[in-house]
Amino acid sequence: MGKLSIMLQGKCKNRKESSSSWPLAKCFHHIHRRDIGMGNAQEWNIDFSDLFIGYKFSHGAHSQIYHGIYKQQHVAIKIFKVRECEEKGNLRSLLETQFLREITHLPRLHHQNVVSFMAAYKDTDSYYILTEYQQKGSLRVYLNKLESKPISLERVIAFALDIARGMEYVHAQGIIHRDLKPENVLVDRDSHLKIADFGIACEASKCDSLRGTYRWMAPEMIKEKSYGRKVDVYSFGLILWELVSGTLPFEDMNPVQVAVAVADRNSRPVLPTHCPQGLRDLINQCWALKPDKRLEFWQIVRVLEQLSKQIFL
Repeated sequence: MGKLSIMLQGKCKNRKESSSSWPLAKCFHHIHRRDIGMGNAQEWNIDFSDLFIGYKFSHGAHSQIYHGIYKQQHVAIKIFKVRECEEKGNLRSLLETQFLREITHLPRLHHQNVVSFMAAYKDTDSYYILTEYQQKGSLRVYLNKLESKPISLERVIAFALDIARGMEYVHAQGIIHRDLKPENVLVDRDSHLKIADFGIACEASKCDSLRGTYRWMAPEMIKEKSYGRKVDVYSFGLILWELVSGTLPFEDMNPVQVAVAVADRNSRPVLPTHCPQGLRDLINQCWALKPDKRLEFWQIVRVLEQLSKQIFL
């Protein structure tokens, strides 16, 4: 990653990111064009004079995610290090495809429950995507901190509504996410949720063979059959189950075992006894075997709104 690997001083690592009282220079490295490779560079409105990079706070299978400052706003900087994939032609091509998908879909999405795109950059060594920064991290981080402690029913419904409203909007734009899971849902400072990571998203009419994560993957996708936007509804059902149960779906299985159980035996996690009947019915409808039996997200929003009224009045 070259000079971009310069890290912030250790004394800054535990600072509150929301603070504006400490100097940027103490905790962030100012990025200049000369700091990065310029071969065949492509830009999507990045102004490098306003970009600072801080510490790495997360990572994906082939990416590193840093906290940064861009135009005086806190941002997440996702960096794909494609130079390291030069000997793996298929992997490099896959990363480029994911990068291009994300910068194609995300800039056109404007909704309170979808993460906001800020800017992007591409050169021969690395790809960069800047999005709004969420200090509380992903829903996975949030759930892990609870250590399987139950979430209040009020919070479960609030979280579910945030995801469903975000996905209702995404589907209305003709986009299928294809990798909806807690790792790809972010928690903002007010504990509202935002859909993120559109690297394998597709337009409903142009989906290819790229797939999401087995643990949250719909049966038709596992079996490599034709599929549509209802694969996201199935994944939502698994997330809702996890919110209610406090545990990972199929936690005693590895991903391949999950795929076999779902595709060959139509297995689903056991619903907790404390799950209210209304939520129980909704989860069963979301992860139904046949896609046409699953609800649309606009219907899920209505069901959750009605449940909220019934439970908390």
